[in-house]
Amino acid sequence: MATSVHPKKRAKRGNRSGRASKAKSDSPSAGRSSDGPRSRAVQKKRTRSALMEAALRLMSTGRSYTSLSLREITRGAGVVPTSFYRHFPDLDELGLALVEETGLTLRRLLREARRADVPPIRIIAHSVEIYHQYIREHRLHILFMASERWGGSPLIRRSIRYETQHFATEMAQDLRELNLLPGLSMATLQMICGLVVNTMLNAASDFLDVPPDQFQVEEELTENFVRQLRVIFLGATQWKDKV
Repeated sequence: MATSVHPKKRAKRGNRSGRASKAKSDSPSAGRSSDGPRSRAVQKKRTRSALMEAALRLMSTGRSYTSLSLREITRGAGVVPTSFYRHFPDLDELGLALVEETGLTLRRLLREARRADVPPIRIIAHSVEIYHQYIREHRLHILFMASERWGGSPLIRRSIRYETQHFATEMAQDLRELNLLPGLSMATLQMICGLVVNTMLNAASDFLDVPPDQFQVEEELTENFVRQLRVIFLGATQWKDKV
């Protein structure tokens, strides 16, 4: 687990630096005036986001999440270390929040893609386009998920597995509602969608490794990704559940 500083240990140093610490704000936007509970809630949300973003930025240099320290993250967010505990009990909880944030956004986007007014034959390509765009716009979030999927924190690994299972279940439910693979049981649909989700995660790692100016390589990866998904669904159309 990443290094943390217990708030009680910091409190013992309060006599020497208490006044200086009080002068610092629990927010990257120190010095702004407060106008009541709503402003404090906004400020707290902003600081929470800043802590999450700071962790992602530190990981963008190739470090694992478990190698990060609380002091590094709070320094990157522009807050004092003790203020971390007003937002997360420990560093694992911050990691879980990153998993949840990434999973919720991606599931929503791909659900909208599946339910968009496009012909069934275009659903795969359309979903890949949206997924690829999400990777471009949320590179650090995807990098976190890809690396911590096999990372050092068992709690975060389990959370990522839960998100992928949730992802597969939602996809299976949509396939059933859209009647795209009639005749297959829910268990079989979940198995098929599990293959799709694993293929997506593997493709994300490939996309992350492509240099920004290698457009041809990126296009080839995208085409290969679409073909892999088509093979999965082609096999699904031939699958027969045992009676």
